[in-house]
Amino acid sequence: MGVGVHLMIASHSSLMLRHPSPTPPYFWLLSYLHSRLGSHFHQHQHRHHHLLRSSNHNERSILGGRMRGQRSSRLMSTLTNNSPSDDLFSDTDLDEDDPTSPHIDRWDVIGLGQAMVDFSGVVDYEFLDKLGLEKGTRKLVNHEERGKVLRAMDGCTYKAAAGGSLSNTLVALARLGSPSVGGPVLNVAMAGSVGSDPLGGFYRAKLRRASVNFLSAPVKEGTTGTVVVLTTPDAQRTMLAYQGTSSKINYDPGLASIISNTNILVVEGYLFELPDTIKNITKACKDAHSSGALVAVTASDLSCIERHYDEYWEIIGNYADIIFANSDEARALCNFSMKESPASTTRYLSHFVPLVSVTDGPSGSYIGVRGEVVYIPPSPCVPVDTCGAGDAYASGFLYGILRGVSELKDIGTLAARTAAVVVGQQGTRLRVQDAVDLADSFAFHLDNSAI
Repeated sequence: MGVGVHLMIASHSSLMLRHPSPTPPYFWLLSYLHSRLGSHFHQHQHRHHHLLRSSNHNERSILGGRMRGQRSSRLMSTLTNNSPSDDLFSDTDLDEDDPTSPHIDRWDVIGLGQAMVDFSGVVDYEFLDKLGLEKGTRKLVNHEERGKVLRAMDGCTYKAAAGGSLSNTLVALARLGSPSVGGPVLNVAMAGSVGSDPLGGFYRAKLRRASVNFLSAPVKEGTTGTVVVLTTPDAQRTMLAYQGTSSKINYDPGLASIISNTNILVVEGYLFELPDTIKNITKACKDAHSSGALVAVTASDLSCIERHYDEYWEIIGNYADIIFANSDEARALCNFSMKESPASTTRYLSHFVPLVSVTDGPSGSYIGVRGEVVYIPPSPCVPVDTCGAGDAYASGFLYGILRGVSELKDIGTLAARTAAVVVGQQGTRLRVQDAVDLADSFAFHLDNSAI
């Protein structure tokens, strides 16, 4: 990290240096976080929010489940020709004609990120070799490259979903704060870029039925981005991301007004891959801070950090109150070698960001505050699918902050338990009943004075 970056992020660190230093030193931070949020929470402590929620809480796969045969072939054809047909989707898969969101006085969490439809399939090693793909990597592809892979998958069984790391976190958070849980409802929304094609309509509808309002209008004549996820027998995932023609975030006055009425803004690291997005991310962070909101940033991907290192630090150093990263991503942000421990990277980052969360897979996780590190042991589970574990961890972490949990150890425990539930199932989304059970188990951690 260069001297310029150190000087830039030092100004943000002055926020921490103005506070007294009790033992342990993170008590002031939790007081700071809750004081920033508390006045907004009390304004709607007992208010019922009218969100667009589905009576059907089961997470259904796109197009009625797994796709193969004629419908699969038609989907591949339309995607590779870049002209999706409406008849591929049932009426319930597509968005309503009215794109407006319900009136909310103040949102609890708004996420700003990539809106991508995931196509996931299981392939063998030979499939990757034939296409010249390196196992376990994430690669940006153009329309032609995506078409080549999809044609090779034609006839295979695969699933599609309104995917993305950020959407996984937001859906889990919305379900932890849903009416079925019995506590205060959390108002959760996402802003991103989707096209006016059927994939965009599908994405918006799926999120809304999961109680996450999608705030951005579709880009006229734009195409929605997709991620092809290829899983080999060893559970390694190779991802090919196609950003589509609607990849630029449109930060208009309407979205600016909404972000100025939120408690936490979550910025997804994948956004740094999009052209000219840093300006809009900066505007969103400034608007969030000026209205008293917290800004959380997800590191998202190691290769993305390596390609856009300076852009990451421009946002993290100047605006981030919270950062989420796994151990490899944290080392990349610190310019540390692989020999450095997750605890040391957490400690280093905590000198520049008020609250740092670093996960280390089955070894547990770490929370850092002003040079002090709290270790969080992993929650016991039988791992089935680790994809989405970090997303779920972030949702539990944010839930703890929003509910006014007063101990970092407890916040980390909530996060670890949420991650363990998702790791113990097939799929990346926290199920509704699991969210209810988790919220019940969290009850003794919650500070009733918060909301």
